[in-house]
Amino acid sequence: MTEARAEARAERGESRFAEGFALFAECLLTGVWIAVASLPLVTYPAAFAAGARHLGRRIAHERGGWREFTADFRVAVRRGWLVGLAGWAALAAVWVDVQAVRNGLPGGPFVGAVGVSALIGAAVAGLRAAAAWRPGASWRSLLAQAGRRTVLDPAGSFLILGGLAVVVCSAWFSAPLAVAVLGAVAAAAVAVEERYRRR
Repeated sequence: MTEARAEARAERGESRFAEGFALFAECLLTGVWIAVASLPLVTYPAAFAAGARHLGRRIAHERGGWREFTADFRVAVRRGWLVGLAGWAALAAVWVDVQAVRNGLPGGPFVGAVGVSALIGAAVAGLRAAAAWRPGASWRSLLAQAGRRTVLDPAGSFLILGGLAVVVCSAWFSAPLAVAVLGAVAAAAVAVEERYRRR
């Protein structure tokens, strides 16, 4: 694969730096696309799936752009909106849990820590499932497999968690930065899934 990329780069006459910078720019653009597609709030899993497919095509030097992203998004959102709704329900449950902890629930700190940890694990599994999504794939089976990979591949899961932390820090610093960084998180999920597949 590395030799094939080097040959493709040589054919196009572009340096390794130019290829890397072009991929970085594509990640930022994809982050904007993901943010726009996530505006209905329950469509974020489908938006990440379409973004991951787009970045996968870019890495493989295949043709693809906004039209392909939109086509993938339309297919992914058919059942993906249910996953998005479940994610918001999980967030609401953890928020209620944290409020109960703040109000002095006996054993609250432990329960709160378990709830927040479960939410973080679910977010990582959701990103891994979105990175593995292909047209025709079942979100239920993708999430089940991604949950197993999240546990069996802790190094990859921590890499994705680091990407999520960068999004949060970027949003804290400047909200527009967080929008662009969403593409980098999708790229990290694609890379982690590719790494796991090759093990």
